[in-house]
Amino acid sequence: MPKIKTNRGAAKRFRRTGNGGFKCGQSHKRHILTKKSTKRKRQLRAPATIHPSDVRMARRMMPYS
Repeated sequence: MPKIKTNRGAAKRFRRTGNGGFKCGQSHKRHILTKKSTKRKRQLRAPATIHPSDVRMARRMMPYS
C-alpha cells in the first residue's frame, strides 16, 4: 500500500490542534487596510479554527499531521 500524499496547499494553510481540529490564519488582512479599524486588524492576527463541517476534508488532505 503506497503512502498518501499530503496536499501541500493545505499544509501551508492549516495546523493541527491538540484536540484534533485545525487552525488557520484569518482572511481580509492583505490589502485595503486603511478603511479597517486598528481593532479589527489587531483581532485578525489571532488564528481562527476551521468550521467543524470542513475538518473532515482537511483531515483527508493532511493525513500525517
